[in-house]
Amino acid sequence: MNLRKLFFLFWSTAAIGAAVTIVIGTIMQWTDASFGFMGLEAAGFNALMMALVGLMFGVFSQMGFFAYLTLNYIALSVLRKKYLWNALQAYSTIFAVGGLGYILYQNREAFQNNWLFWVLPLALAAASWLVSYLKVKQTNNGAFIPTLFLLYVGTMLEAWPTLSSESNPTAIVFMMIPLFACNAYQIMWLHRLLRKETTETTDSAANAKPAV
Repeated sequence: MNLRKLFFLFWSTAAIGAAVTIVIGTIMQWTDASFGFMGLEAAGFNALMMALVGLMFGVFSQMGFFAYLTLNYIALSVLRKKYLWNALQAYSTIFAVGGLGYILYQNREAFQNNWLFWVLPLALAAASWLVSYLKVKQTNNGAFIPTLFLLYVGTMLEAWPTLSSESNPTAIVFMMIPLFACNAYQIMWLHRLLRKETTETTDSAANAKPAV
């Protein structure tokens, strides 16, 4: 992984965050008159503001992504056995599903609904499972649990500020969907960037002239 690829991953992830945030924010603005900055009459201004917020979501997602890569490296160095680390991640993911549901259930009166506490955890789990399945199809079976852990636990932790009792379902969805999209984009691109780098290194070594 060189600086050029890191630069590409940085700006492309930020762009994904901005695009998804604009789409989600626009849909919410159409369906909820109270959502937005200045109402539908200032749609252009709102789109710009949502794009800036989405850029921050993208950067925040990258911080979480590289924090996980660091954690993964340290955990493998300490535990030595990959299956132990995978088991811990699997257990943590299951615990996080129940934990997210419990947090939302505790705040259901503030959210003024009785469905978010079970719909959101299950929807996030299903989306995480789908992306993890696609990751396995493109790489190997060992990528399933780490991808699932990153997408569910990582997204949940990154969206933690909106899970307090002072938030509302709109704010949770508005933050969680772009963060999930950015995390999914990064994990699906990581093996492609590393594979491309490996291929380039192999080709350079094959074309190198033998030392005399």
